[in-house]
Amino acid sequence: MNELASALGTLIPLGLLFLLFLSGVRIVNEYQNGVVFRLGRYVGLKRAGFRWLIPFIERMVIIDLRTVARDVPPQDVITRDNVSVKVSAVVYFRVIHAEKAVLQVEDYLYATSQLAQTTLRAILGQVELDELLSQRDRVNRELQKVLDAHTDPWGIKISNVEVKHIDLPVEMQRAIARQAEAERERRAKIIAAEGEHQAAERLGQAADVLSRNPASLQLRYLQTLVEITGGGNHTILPIPLELMNALGTAVERRAREDGAATSEAAPPAPH
Repeated sequence: MNELASALGTLIPLGLLFLLFLSGVRIVNEYQNGVVFRLGRYVGLKRAGFRWLIPFIERMVIIDLRTVARDVPPQDVITRDNVSVKVSAVVYFRVIHAEKAVLQVEDYLYATSQLAQTTLRAILGQVELDELLSQRDRVNRELQKVLDAHTDPWGIKISNVEVKHIDLPVEMQRAIARQAEAERERRAKIIAAEGEHQAAERLGQAADVLSRNPASLQLRYLQTLVEITGGGNHTILPIPLELMNALGTAVERRAREDGAATSEAAPPAPH
């Protein structure tokens, strides 16, 4: 009986010591860091692996070091050209200094989310709607730069900010559609004008070539008549080019004679 009592007297303290030892065991994962406090004072970090803390004296706060994606709720933004839009975004960030994320800010996730909302409204209020729609990469870089500068004291690195959705008013959507349609019409008119200009240049070059050899002009005239008939039952009486040239010469001579007669019949101008 005495032996049993002595054995229990030995095992009970050992069991209590073992339970006390187990109460201080902590397992830190590879993607985590542990911020250790001893009697309320920061004493260091615990890396991944098996860690033991002094029970009731030391306390450890686990911080996840993986990249976190947080949606920025839709924000009502008035751009620099006074257009009201609703913009939503997503922020990618990670903790690089676990001790700062615990010591410098109460809740780094909530603080980063609120900062992203205010920064989104502030930055987008300085750009025009056309820049927001066409230069989204530049706007994203500006948002990332400003957020990273503000969260650096918290030990947080902003890796990327993406403007996800831009909700335009119906009136602005119609105005943009009319602008795009007008731009398409302008391009179509420019292309048509360039085609007319190129065609006129080619026709002038063709006229120079045909004027050097009258026989080529006659062949071209006959080919045009063949193209007009198109293989159908059409009767066309070709007119010799010499007759047409003679008629043109006569018309020009008659016009010169009429002009000379008109100038002679006109009274002299008074001095």
